[in-house]
Amino acid sequence: MALKNRPVPREPLPDADVHSEGFRQTREARRSALVEDYVELIADLIEDGNEARQVDIAARLGVAQPTVAKMLTRLCADGLVSRKPYRGVFLTEAGRKVAEESRIRHQTVEAFLRSLGVSVETARIDAEGIEHHVSAETLEAFRKAMTAR
Repeated sequence: MALKNRPVPREPLPDADVHSEGFRQTREARRSALVEDYVELIADLIEDGNEARQVDIAARLGVAQPTVAKMLTRLCADGLVSRKPYRGVFLTEAGRKVAEESRIRHQTVEAFLRSLGVSVETARIDAEGIEHHVSAETLEAFRKAMTAR
């Protein structure tokens, strides 16, 4: 059997408190991922054309406009975006901060994957998921690994 097909020996289970912390962080990352995706996309649309419209957000995320409308209501309530009648969606200062942090995480993960030889398209797609689950410690390790090359 080839080395890559051998099962990796399983480590013993960690202490219950340590183990549950990993699951808690994963649940939190899932909850914040959608918010971060919306806010980052809104920032990108604003930078690209000075306006983020509900129809454009729906098209880029591949969801229906009512889904976007529901999320925009949540983002307004959370103080991350503001809406103006007959205009687009705008980020608040808090929204800009979330978007920038998300963008930096995404760019770091994508660059790290590319440094491993992952194709541009696959790195972009994979970074969309990984960016929400990666810790600050891991991001720093990615940066160090890239600068060491």
